[in-house]
Amino acid sequence: MKFNSCLNFNLISPQLWLTLPLLLGALFFPNLPVLAVDLKVGIVQRFGDELEDEITLKSNEGDSLTVKFTNISNQEEKTLTTNQLKLSIVAQPLPNKLIEERLILGDYGTFETAEDSANRWQSLGIDVEITQPGRWQVWAKRSTYSNPLLKRLLLSAIQEKGYQDVYIETAILLEKPIVSFKINDNTYQANYLEINSSKNIIQVKDGIKGTWRNYGGTFTLQPNSYGNYTLVNKVDIETYLRGVVPHEIGSNVPMAAAEAQTIIARTYALRNTRRFQADNYEMCATTHCQVYYGLTGTSSTSDKAIASTKGLVLTYDNELVDALYSSTTGGITSYFEDVWNGQNRPYLKSVIDSPQQVWNLGENTLESEANFRKFISLQNGFNETGRSLFRWNRKSSIQDLSKDLQKYLERTKHPLKDFKIIKEMKIVNRSSSGRIIKMDVITDSGVVSLAKNEVRSAFTPPRSTLFYLDPFFDKNNKLAGYAFVGGGFGHGVGLSQFGSYNLANLGWSAQRILQFYYPGTKVEPLNNSIIFWRPD
Repeated sequence: MKFNSCLNFNLISPQLWLTLPLLLGALFFPNLPVLAVDLKVGIVQRFGDELEDEITLKSNEGDSLTVKFTNISNQEEKTLTTNQLKLSIVAQPLPNKLIEERLILGDYGTFETAEDSANRWQSLGIDVEITQPGRWQVWAKRSTYSNPLLKRLLLSAIQEKGYQDVYIETAILLEKPIVSFKINDNTYQANYLEINSSKNIIQVKDGIKGTWRNYGGTFTLQPNSYGNYTLVNKVDIETYLRGVVPHEIGSNVPMAAAEAQTIIARTYALRNTRRFQADNYEMCATTHCQVYYGLTGTSSTSDKAIASTKGLVLTYDNELVDALYSSTTGGITSYFEDVWNGQNRPYLKSVIDSPQQVWNLGENTLESEANFRKFISLQNGFNETGRSLFRWNRKSSIQDLSKDLQKYLERTKHPLKDFKIIKEMKIVNRSSSGRIIKMDVITDSGVVSLAKNEVRSAFTPPRSTLFYLDPFFDKNNKLAGYAFVGGGFGHGVGLSQFGSYNLANLGWSAQRILQFYYPGTKVEPLNNSIIFWRPD
């Protein structure tokens, strides 16, 4: 290839230099093959949890659905066509009661901390699996510890080593949910279905009052680990992004912000395909993963961003980065370990979320309570200045805080779950980014210690762990409650979505935005040499 020498590289601005990999890739390699990847996304994760559950799927005009299944009544394999398929649940009595047991090794608010726990159990020689029956849990692997005796022997051995927070959860089942549906006036029952259409677009409605949404790709309805079913959408990564980007970053946003969001959404999805391994799919469609609404609510801005960054991912040391992001950092991003347990990610650092020098973190660390309160009082000069969740002050009474904590302790099976009232709350220590590392809650039954992101799981008021407590008192000078005074929404790790708006409006490219929030990383096309995920 012969280049035209009229292009003067000395005249290229620093901002344009950062964009060149995207521009040159599109200009000189328009037909460069992109590594094709399909995702399996759980659209409806707990179908059959209630007998009233129903899902309706239908084809678009001029198309039809093909449904493959094995009919339970006669074990006959069927392949049928229809324009609409309504799935409902019937309770099938069991001939004998079934005792179902799980040995639960830990219960967590996030996948990241659950995975760290799973790694520690595995280092002790115990086979485990990560599940999400509600909160994230680590179970002793059912296929390894497959009968009651093995579970109890393991439980006893673990408890002898001093681990007292492990337990066996037992359920006695008298019936099980079966999927029922009607095609051509014939009623069938099955526990696994494959559903596709010739045009690869299927409409889905979850529940009687649910919203119809279009999805690309194909579907399976498959059993999960919790005695019910999951509707899984198999879809290629670029089509998947059309249902993620506009719902995560917004439809009418600066193009560079949309491109940055697209690159990290693609990276995040590909790195996190292990999340639902226990249930044979890869991602969910909620904020536990990334919001995904299929082909409903797509936007031209997002579609352009997806096209212009096709196949591009964010890497560090030839591995996909843990591309975490939140809506609002509160003016400072967090280290990974400020929020979750697990190995440090060198590119997830604490960065003052501003294009200018508004705070010297090296000289004024936010571990200091005085420094932290001064930082939270600042309003101007940040990327998120003026956003509703940049700063907040949320009050709650002792009675309401006690109810919050009781619900949390009940969910987590904490030994102090029957306490009556909170006596005091105090922040024990913070990270250098100001996030709470430990908070003690003194109750009438004892002290409950909350670590990192569990603070948000336990109480309603805080929108992040970037806050301080300000007590208030009644007319008799008795503690009446606390104000939670803080900033940000979410974990605050990695990119700030609202922050990226401001940087894009200042003329920053997508690549420059990503290098600001993920220092030391690079944008490159997805290829077979890149490691998707390296275990800690």
